[in-house]
Amino acid sequence: MTTPHDPTPHPASEPAPAGPLTGLRVLDLATLFAGPLCATMLGDFGAEVVKIEHPRRPDPSRGHGPAKDGVGLWWKHLGRNKKNLTLDLSSPGGRSVLLKLVAESDVVIENFRPGTLEKWHLGWDELSAANPRLVLARVTGFGQFGPYARRPGFGTLAEAMSGFAAITGQPDGPPTLPPFGLADSIAALATSYAVMAALRGRDSTGRGQVVDMAIIEPMLAILGPQATWYDQLGYVQPRTGNRSSNNAPRNTYRTSDGSWVAVSTSAQSVAERVMRLVGRAELIDEEWFATGSGRAGHADELDEAVGGWIAAHTRAEVVAAFERAEAAIAPVYDVRDVLADPQYEALGTITELPDPELGTVKMQNVLFRLSETPGAVRWPGRPHGADTDELLGGLGLSQAQIAALREAGAV
Repeated sequence: MTTPHDPTPHPASEPAPAGPLTGLRVLDLATLFAGPLCATMLGDFGAEVVKIEHPRRPDPSRGHGPAKDGVGLWWKHLGRNKKNLTLDLSSPGGRSVLLKLVAESDVVIENFRPGTLEKWHLGWDELSAANPRLVLARVTGFGQFGPYARRPGFGTLAEAMSGFAAITGQPDGPPTLPPFGLADSIAALATSYAVMAALRGRDSTGRGQVVDMAIIEPMLAILGPQATWYDQLGYVQPRTGNRSSNNAPRNTYRTSDGSWVAVSTSAQSVAERVMRLVGRAELIDEEWFATGSGRAGHADELDEAVGGWIAAHTRAEVVAAFERAEAAIAPVYDVRDVLADPQYEALGTITELPDPELGTVKMQNVLFRLSETPGAVRWPGRPHGADTDELLGGLGLSQAQIAALREAGAV
Protein backbone atom coordinates (compact mmCIF):
# COMPACT_ATOMS: atom_id res chain seq x y z
CA MET A 1 0.00 0.00 0.00
CA THR A 2 1.39 3.38 -0.92
CA THR A 3 1.26 6.33 1.46
CA PRO A 4 0.02 9.85 0.57
CA HIS A 5 3.65 10.87 0.22
CA ASP A 6 4.56 8.00 -2.11
CA PRO A 7 4.55 9.16 -5.75
CA THR A 8 4.84 5.66 -7.25
CA PRO A 9 1.89 4.38 -9.31
CA HIS A 10 -0.70 2.09 -7.73
CA PRO A 11 -1.09 -1.46 -9.04
CA ALA A 12 -3.95 -2.05 -11.46
CA SER A 13 -5.84 -3.92 -8.70
CA GLU A 14 -5.62 -0.92 -6.39
CA PRO A 15 -7.33 2.30 -7.48
CA ALA A 16 -5.36 5.51 -7.26
CA PRO A 17 -6.46 7.79 -4.40
CA ALA A 18 -8.95 10.49 -5.23
CA GLY A 19 -7.18 13.68 -6.20
CA PRO A 20 -8.24 17.09 -4.92
CA LEU A 21 -10.01 17.90 -8.21
CA THR A 22 -12.11 14.74 -8.22
CA GLY A 23 -15.68 15.69 -9.15
CA LEU A 24 -14.65 18.39 -11.62
CA ARG A 25 -15.29 17.77 -15.31
CA VAL A 26 -13.07 19.53 -17.84
CA LEU A 27 -13.77 19.65 -21.59
CA ASP A 28 -10.51 19.97 -23.54
CA LEU A 29 -11.37 21.48 -26.94
CA ALA A 30 -7.86 22.83 -27.53
CA THR A 31 -5.11 21.53 -29.81
CA LEU A 32 -1.34 21.18 -29.63
CA PHE A 33 0.17 22.22 -26.35
CA ALA A 34 -0.78 25.16 -24.11
CA GLY A 35 -4.49 24.42 -23.68
CA PRO A 36 -4.23 20.63 -23.74
CA LEU A 37 -1.32 20.64 -21.28
CA CYS A 38 -3.40 22.71 -18.86
CA ALA A 39 -6.11 20.05 -19.11
CA THR A 40 -3.49 17.35 -18.50
CA MET A 41 -2.37 19.10 -15.31
CA LEU A 42 -5.95 19.30 -14.05
CA GLY A 43 -6.50 15.64 -14.91
CA ASP A 44 -3.38 14.63 -13.02
CA PHE A 45 -5.06 15.77 -9.82
CA GLY A 46 -8.37 14.05 -10.29
CA ALA A 47 -10.45 16.10 -12.72
CA GLU A 48 -12.39 14.06 -15.29
CA VAL A 49 -11.00 15.38 -18.57
CA VAL A 50 -12.84 14.79 -21.84
CA LYS A 51 -10.64 15.45 -24.85
CA ILE A 52 -12.78 16.54 -27.81
CA GLU A 53 -11.22 16.20 -31.26
CA HIS A 54 -12.57 16.61 -34.78
CA PRO A 55 -13.67 13.23 -36.19
CA ARG A 56 -11.41 13.57 -39.22
CA ARG A 57 -8.70 15.94 -37.97
CA PRO A 58 -7.16 14.68 -34.72
CA ASP A 59 -5.13 16.92 -32.45
CA PRO A 60 -1.85 17.55 -34.36
CA SER A 61 0.13 16.68 -31.25
CA ARG A 62 -0.64 13.03 -32.00
CA GLY A 63 1.79 13.34 -34.91
CA HIS A 64 4.47 15.48 -33.25
CA GLY A 65 7.86 14.10 -32.34
CA PRO A 66 9.07 10.49 -32.39
CA ALA A 67 6.62 7.61 -32.82
CA LYS A 68 6.89 3.87 -32.14
CA ASP A 69 5.08 1.52 -34.51
CA GLY A 70 2.98 4.44 -35.69
CA VAL A 71 1.98 5.45 -32.15
CA GLY A 72 2.83 9.07 -31.32
CA LEU A 73 4.74 9.20 -28.04
CA TRP A 74 4.14 12.88 -27.28
CA TRP A 75 0.43 12.14 -27.19
CA LYS A 76 0.94 9.40 -24.60
CA HIS A 77 2.10 12.11 -22.20
CA LEU A 78 -0.18 14.95 -23.29
CA GLY A 79 -3.30 12.75 -23.53
CA ARG A 80 -2.88 10.96 -20.22
CA ASN A 81 -5.84 10.80 -17.83
CA LYS A 82 -8.16 11.96 -20.64
CA LYS A 83 -11.20 10.30 -22.17
CA ASN A 84 -11.40 10.77 -25.91
CA LEU A 85 -14.49 11.91 -27.82
CA THR A 86 -14.75 12.92 -31.46
CA LEU A 87 -17.10 15.79 -32.26
CA ASP A 88 -17.49 18.19 -35.18
CA LEU A 89 -18.40 21.38 -33.34
CA SER A 90 -19.30 23.17 -36.56
CA SER A 91 -22.14 20.70 -37.25
CA PRO A 92 -25.62 20.97 -35.69
CA GLY A 93 -25.27 17.52 -34.13
CA GLY A 94 -21.85 18.30 -32.70
CA ARG A 95 -23.07 21.61 -31.30
CA SER A 96 -26.02 19.89 -29.63
CA VAL A 97 -23.80 17.26 -28.02
CA LEU A 98 -21.31 19.85 -26.78
CA LEU A 99 -24.04 21.88 -25.09
CA LYS A 100 -25.25 18.71 -23.34
CA LEU A 101 -21.70 18.11 -22.13
CA VAL A 102 -21.28 21.72 -21.05
CA ALA A 103 -24.39 21.46 -18.90
CA GLU A 104 -22.64 18.71 -16.90
CA SER A 105 -19.14 20.21 -16.84
CA ASP A 106 -17.17 22.76 -14.85
CA VAL A 107 -14.46 23.95 -17.26
CA VAL A 108 -14.06 24.29 -21.01
CA ILE A 109 -10.57 24.92 -22.42
CA GLU A 110 -10.31 26.13 -26.03
CA ASN A 111 -7.71 27.78 -28.26
CA PHE A 112 -9.57 28.62 -31.45
CA ARG A 113 -8.99 32.00 -33.03
CA PRO A 114 -11.22 34.64 -31.41
CA GLY A 115 -14.67 34.54 -32.99
CA THR A 116 -14.56 30.88 -34.03
CA LEU A 117 -16.79 29.54 -31.26
CA GLU A 118 -19.12 32.48 -31.82
CA LYS A 119 -19.34 31.58 -35.52
CA TRP A 120 -20.53 28.11 -34.48
CA HIS A 121 -23.04 29.65 -32.00
CA LEU A 122 -20.98 28.25 -29.15
CA GLY A 123 -19.67 31.51 -27.70
CA TRP A 124 -19.79 32.56 -24.07
CA ASP A 125 -23.45 33.58 -24.28
CA GLU A 126 -24.53 30.13 -25.43
CA LEU A 127 -22.18 28.19 -23.17
CA SER A 128 -23.03 30.16 -20.03
CA ALA A 129 -26.73 29.84 -20.82
CA ALA A 130 -26.26 26.06 -20.85
CA ASN A 131 -24.32 26.24 -17.57
CA PRO A 132 -24.10 29.53 -15.63
CA ARG A 133 -21.38 28.01 -13.39
CA LEU A 134 -19.05 27.21 -16.30
CA VAL A 135 -15.46 28.49 -16.44
CA LEU A 136 -14.36 29.04 -20.05
CA ALA A 137 -10.57 29.22 -20.49
CA ARG A 138 -9.63 30.81 -23.83
CA VAL A 139 -5.95 30.30 -24.65
CA THR A 140 -4.62 32.21 -27.67
CA GLY A 141 -1.36 33.74 -28.79
CA PHE A 142 -2.44 37.35 -28.27
CA GLY A 143 -5.67 37.35 -26.28
CA GLN A 144 -9.29 37.92 -27.25
CA PHE A 145 -8.97 41.58 -28.33
CA GLY A 146 -6.43 44.08 -29.63
CA PRO A 147 -4.79 44.58 -33.02
CA TYR A 148 -3.12 41.14 -33.06
CA ALA A 149 -6.02 39.11 -31.66
CA ARG A 150 -6.86 37.31 -34.90
CA ARG A 151 -3.29 36.50 -35.86
CA PRO A 152 -2.22 32.85 -35.72
CA GLY A 153 -0.41 32.49 -32.41
CA PHE A 154 2.19 29.90 -31.41
CA GLY A 155 4.63 29.64 -28.53
CA THR A 156 7.55 30.52 -30.79
CA LEU A 157 6.03 33.94 -31.41
CA ALA A 158 5.66 34.51 -27.67
CA GLU A 159 9.26 33.50 -27.09
CA ALA A 160 10.25 36.14 -29.65
CA MET A 161 7.86 38.95 -28.67
CA SER A 162 8.27 38.60 -24.90
CA GLY A 163 11.96 39.45 -25.07
CA PHE A 164 13.09 35.92 -24.18
CA ALA A 165 14.91 35.28 -27.46
CA ALA A 166 16.56 38.71 -27.32
CA ILE A 167 18.35 37.88 -24.05
CA THR A 168 19.12 34.24 -24.88
CA GLY A 169 22.28 33.16 -26.67
CA GLN A 170 25.88 34.25 -26.82
CA PRO A 171 26.65 37.99 -26.81
CA ASP A 172 27.98 37.90 -30.38
CA GLY A 173 25.37 35.40 -31.61
CA PRO A 174 21.78 35.68 -32.82
CA PRO A 175 18.70 35.79 -30.60
CA THR A 176 18.02 32.18 -29.65
CA LEU A 177 14.75 30.27 -29.38
CA PRO A 178 14.34 27.29 -27.04
CA PRO A 179 14.34 23.81 -28.63
CA PHE A 180 11.08 22.85 -26.89
CA GLY A 181 7.65 24.34 -26.17
CA LEU A 182 8.71 26.73 -23.44
CA ALA A 183 6.04 29.43 -23.90
CA ASP A 184 3.27 26.87 -24.33
CA SER A 185 4.31 25.04 -21.18
CA ILE A 186 4.46 28.22 -19.11
CA ALA A 187 1.08 29.28 -20.50
CA ALA A 188 -0.32 25.87 -19.49
CA LEU A 189 0.89 26.36 -15.93
CA ALA A 190 -0.55 29.87 -15.86
CA THR A 191 -3.88 28.71 -17.30
CA SER A 192 -4.24 25.92 -14.74
CA TYR A 193 -3.66 28.53 -12.03
CA ALA A 194 -6.17 30.87 -13.67
CA VAL A 195 -8.78 28.12 -13.91
CA MET A 196 -8.40 27.31 -10.23
CA ALA A 197 -8.69 31.01 -9.36
CA ALA A 198 -11.87 31.24 -11.45
CA LEU A 199 -13.31 28.14 -9.77
CA ARG A 200 -12.54 29.63 -6.36
CA GLY A 201 -14.31 32.80 -7.48
CA ARG A 202 -17.29 30.66 -8.46
CA ASP A 203 -17.43 29.36 -4.90
CA SER A 204 -18.04 32.95 -3.77
CA THR A 205 -20.33 34.23 -6.51
CA GLY A 206 -22.02 31.10 -7.78
CA ARG A 207 -21.22 32.18 -11.34
CA GLY A 208 -18.65 31.06 -13.84
CA GLN A 209 -16.49 33.40 -15.91
CA VAL A 210 -14.13 33.68 -18.87
CA VAL A 211 -10.36 33.25 -18.53
CA ASP A 212 -8.57 35.19 -21.29
CA MET A 213 -5.02 33.81 -21.50
CA ALA A 214 -2.62 35.34 -24.03
CA ILE A 215 0.49 33.18 -24.39
CA ILE A 216 2.69 36.28 -24.77
CA GLU A 217 1.93 37.38 -21.20
CA PRO A 218 3.07 34.45 -18.96
CA MET A 219 6.26 34.30 -21.03
CA LEU A 220 6.88 37.98 -20.32
CA ALA A 221 6.13 37.47 -16.62
CA ILE A 222 8.93 34.94 -16.06
CA LEU A 223 11.59 37.29 -17.45
CA GLY A 224 11.56 39.35 -14.27
CA PRO A 225 11.20 43.12 -13.86
CA GLN A 226 12.20 43.97 -17.44
CA ALA A 227 9.56 46.69 -17.79
CA THR A 228 10.47 48.20 -14.41
CA TRP A 229 14.18 48.24 -15.21
CA TYR A 230 13.54 50.01 -18.49
CA ASP A 231 10.99 52.41 -16.98
CA GLN A 232 13.28 53.50 -14.16
CA LEU A 233 16.75 53.17 -15.70
CA GLY A 234 16.36 52.77 -19.44
CA TYR A 235 18.11 49.43 -18.93
CA VAL A 236 17.75 46.75 -21.63
CA GLN A 237 19.08 43.35 -20.59
CA PRO A 238 21.75 42.10 -23.04
CA ARG A 239 22.57 38.57 -24.15
CA THR A 240 25.20 37.12 -21.83
CA GLY A 241 25.31 33.46 -22.85
CA ASN A 242 25.48 31.26 -19.75
CA ARG A 243 26.65 34.15 -17.62
CA SER A 244 24.44 36.29 -15.43
CA SER A 245 24.43 40.06 -15.20
CA ASN A 246 23.54 39.68 -11.49
CA ASN A 247 26.34 37.50 -10.16
CA ALA A 248 29.49 35.54 -11.01
CA PRO A 249 30.90 32.98 -11.33
CA ARG A 250 27.84 31.59 -13.08
CA ASN A 251 28.46 29.45 -16.13
CA THR A 252 28.84 25.96 -17.51
CA TYR A 253 32.34 24.49 -17.31
CA ARG A 254 33.91 21.47 -18.98
CA THR A 255 35.54 18.78 -16.85
CA SER A 256 38.64 16.76 -17.65
CA ASP A 257 36.57 13.76 -18.79
CA GLY A 258 34.59 15.82 -21.32
CA SER A 259 31.45 16.30 -19.21
CA TRP A 260 29.89 19.63 -18.24
CA VAL A 261 28.80 21.10 -14.94
CA ALA A 262 26.82 24.23 -14.06
CA VAL A 263 27.85 26.50 -11.21
CA SER A 264 25.74 29.18 -9.54
CA THR A 265 26.85 31.68 -6.90
CA SER A 266 23.75 33.77 -6.31
CA ALA A 267 24.52 33.81 -2.58
CA GLN A 268 27.65 35.67 -1.43
CA SER A 269 28.63 32.91 0.97
CA VAL A 270 28.52 30.35 -1.85
CA ALA A 271 30.71 32.54 -4.06
CA GLU A 272 33.28 32.71 -1.28
CA ARG A 273 33.24 28.93 -0.79
CA VAL A 274 33.81 28.39 -4.51
CA MET A 275 36.85 30.65 -4.59
CA ARG A 276 38.37 28.95 -1.58
CA LEU A 277 37.73 25.56 -3.18
CA VAL A 278 39.48 26.48 -6.43
CA GLY A 279 42.46 27.99 -4.60
CA ARG A 280 41.73 31.66 -5.30
CA ALA A 281 40.70 32.87 -1.84
CA GLU A 282 42.61 36.12 -2.34
CA LEU A 283 39.88 37.31 -4.74
CA ILE A 284 37.37 37.37 -1.88
CA ASP A 285 39.19 40.37 -0.41
CA GLU A 286 38.75 42.44 -3.57
CA GLU A 287 36.28 45.29 -3.05
CA TRP A 288 34.27 44.31 -6.13
CA PHE A 289 33.78 40.76 -4.85
CA ALA A 290 31.38 41.93 -2.12
CA THR A 291 28.33 42.22 -4.42
CA GLY A 292 26.81 40.09 -7.15
CA SER A 293 26.91 42.89 -9.68
CA GLY A 294 30.54 43.60 -8.78
CA ARG A 295 31.45 39.98 -9.36
CA ALA A 296 29.52 39.98 -12.65
CA GLY A 297 31.76 42.84 -13.78
CA HIS A 298 34.80 40.57 -13.29
CA ALA A 299 33.28 37.45 -14.84
CA ASP A 300 36.28 36.83 -17.10
CA GLU A 301 38.66 36.63 -14.16
CA LEU A 302 36.33 34.46 -12.09
CA ASP A 303 35.51 32.13 -14.98
CA GLU A 304 39.21 31.63 -15.63
CA ALA A 305 39.80 30.69 -12.00
CA VAL A 306 36.81 28.35 -11.68
CA GLY A 307 36.99 26.92 -15.19
CA GLY A 308 40.70 26.22 -14.92
CA TRP A 309 40.25 24.24 -11.71
CA ILE A 310 37.25 22.29 -13.04
CA ALA A 311 39.07 21.46 -16.29
CA ALA A 312 41.72 19.61 -14.26
CA HIS A 313 39.23 17.24 -12.58
CA THR A 314 36.64 14.68 -13.64
CA ARG A 315 32.94 15.39 -13.26
CA ALA A 316 32.67 13.03 -10.31
CA GLU A 317 35.63 14.70 -8.59
CA VAL A 318 34.23 18.19 -9.22
CA VAL A 319 30.75 17.41 -7.95
CA ALA A 320 32.09 15.65 -4.86
CA ALA A 321 34.44 18.54 -4.02
CA PHE A 322 31.70 21.14 -4.44
CA GLU A 323 29.35 19.12 -2.25
CA ARG A 324 31.97 18.87 0.50
CA ALA A 325 32.46 22.62 0.28
CA GLU A 326 28.66 23.19 0.34
CA ALA A 327 28.89 25.08 -2.95
CA ALA A 328 26.14 24.94 -5.55
CA ILE A 329 26.80 22.75 -8.58
CA ALA A 330 24.94 20.38 -10.88
CA PRO A 331 26.04 18.11 -13.68
CA VAL A 332 24.59 19.00 -17.08
CA TYR A 333 22.21 16.12 -17.79
CA ASP A 334 20.49 14.72 -20.80
CA VAL A 335 17.45 12.46 -20.45
CA ARG A 336 19.61 9.35 -19.93
CA ASP A 337 21.10 10.94 -16.82
CA VAL A 338 17.65 11.98 -15.56
CA LEU A 339 16.38 8.41 -15.75
CA ALA A 340 19.42 7.11 -13.83
CA ASP A 341 19.61 9.83 -11.16
CA PRO A 342 18.91 8.72 -7.55
CA GLN A 343 17.25 12.02 -6.58
CA TYR A 344 14.69 11.76 -9.38
CA GLU A 345 14.21 8.11 -8.40
CA ALA A 346 13.61 9.05 -4.77
CA LEU A 347 11.02 11.63 -5.78
CA GLY A 348 9.25 9.22 -8.11
CA THR A 349 9.62 11.77 -10.91
CA ILE A 350 9.36 9.11 -13.61
CA THR A 351 6.47 6.64 -13.59
CA GLU A 352 5.89 3.53 -15.70
CA LEU A 353 2.39 2.62 -16.84
CA PRO A 354 0.73 -0.26 -18.69
CA ASP A 355 -0.41 0.70 -22.18
CA PRO A 356 -2.46 -1.38 -24.63
CA GLU A 357 -0.50 -0.07 -27.64
CA LEU A 358 3.05 -0.03 -26.26
CA GLY A 359 2.96 -2.62 -23.48
CA THR A 360 4.42 -0.23 -20.93
CA VAL A 361 5.48 3.39 -21.21
CA LYS A 362 7.55 5.66 -18.97
CA MET A 363 6.74 9.34 -18.56
CA GLN A 364 7.10 12.13 -16.03
CA ASN A 365 4.87 11.75 -13.01
CA VAL A 366 2.58 14.44 -11.59
CA LEU A 367 4.20 17.81 -11.12
CA PHE A 368 4.19 17.97 -7.33
CA ARG A 369 3.34 15.85 -4.30
CA LEU A 370 0.37 16.48 -2.00
CA SER A 371 0.42 14.77 1.39
CA GLU A 372 -3.32 14.14 1.74
CA THR A 373 -4.87 14.20 -1.76
CA PRO A 374 -2.10 13.23 -4.17
CA GLY A 375 -2.41 13.27 -7.92
CA ALA A 376 -1.82 10.24 -10.12
CA VAL A 377 -1.21 9.30 -13.74
CA ARG A 378 -4.01 6.78 -14.22
CA TRP A 379 -3.50 5.92 -17.89
CA PRO A 380 -1.49 7.16 -20.90
CA GLY A 381 -3.02 8.90 -23.89
CA ARG A 382 -5.66 6.81 -25.66
CA PRO A 383 -6.44 6.38 -29.36
CA HIS A 384 -8.45 8.99 -31.26
CA GLY A 385 -12.13 8.75 -30.28
CA ALA A 386 -11.60 5.75 -28.00
CA ASP A 387 -14.35 6.76 -25.55
CA THR A 388 -16.89 8.31 -27.93
CA ASP A 389 -19.65 5.73 -27.54
CA GLU A 390 -19.24 5.54 -23.76
CA LEU A 391 -19.42 9.32 -23.31
CA LEU A 392 -22.37 9.78 -25.65
CA GLY A 393 -24.18 6.94 -23.93
CA GLY A 394 -23.55 8.70 -20.62
CA LEU A 395 -25.44 11.70 -21.98
CA GLY A 396 -28.46 9.48 -22.54
CA LEU A 397 -28.07 9.05 -26.30
CA SER A 398 -29.27 5.74 -27.68
CA GLN A 399 -27.24 3.54 -30.01
CA ALA A 400 -29.50 4.65 -32.86
CA GLN A 401 -28.88 8.33 -32.06
CA ILE A 402 -25.11 7.74 -31.89
CA ALA A 403 -25.25 5.92 -35.21
CA ALA A 404 -27.15 8.83 -36.74
CA LEU A 405 -24.53 11.31 -35.49
CA ARG A 406 -21.78 9.14 -36.91
CA GLU A 407 -23.57 8.86 -40.23
CA ALA A 408 -23.88 12.67 -40.37
CA GLY A 409 -20.15 13.06 -39.63
CA ALA A 410 -20.79 14.83 -36.33
CA VAL A 411 -18.81 12.20 -34.37
